[in-house]
Amino acid sequence: MSQYLIPKSAVVFEEEIKKSRFITYLSHVENITQARNFWQELRVLHPAARHHCWAAVAGAPDDSQQYGFSDDGEPAGTAGKPMLSALQGSRIGEISAVVVRYYGGIQLGTGGLVRAYGNGVQQALKQLETDVKILRQSYSLVCDYGQINWLQLLYEKYNIVIESQDFTDKVWFQLAISEDNRGKFEREIQERSAGQLIIEKIRR
Repeated sequence: MSQYLIPKSAVVFEEEIKKSRFITYLSHVENITQARNFWQELRVLHPAARHHCWAAVAGAPDDSQQYGFSDDGEPAGTAGKPMLSALQGSRIGEISAVVVRYYGGIQLGTGGLVRAYGNGVQQALKQLETDVKILRQSYSLVCDYGQINWLQLLYEKYNIVIESQDFTDKVWFQLAISEDNRGKFEREIQERSAGQLIIEKIRR
């Protein structure tokens, strides 16, 4: 997966079901640790709530190592899993959902809870604005001063980000290049430079 959607800003969605208040929060997170921190923040913000259930797809949408969820005292499988299913269905990455429940005295049953928690996340997702995250790898490129101008045009053409540059007897660039564009960019610089220019992957 070379790119995917991520949340642009936070969302809050609230509804009342049989006298229980369900408040759904969505936020951008970059890993499971941040997702857990977001959950803890909302536990502090809503100390009187009965449950603070959460789910996260804290990395790329297809990275199951970054999935997480908790029913936080609700019957097993009635909160965290339907919340996670809603997030997975959206194909949005780096996202965490917390649903805060203020119990209203009327039990909803397992089916009612699954619908309440899953639907809360789905409704919040409808309000969510997103950005596209493009995954890039860092490469180094060394060139002569006379090659800078046409290289700059290629950086724009292939949506390449200059992470850093250094001007000495040569010009050294550290470039962030998406996998989708790497091959085409590499072929074009080799053609234009008669094979003189190459890019080298930077190991982190």
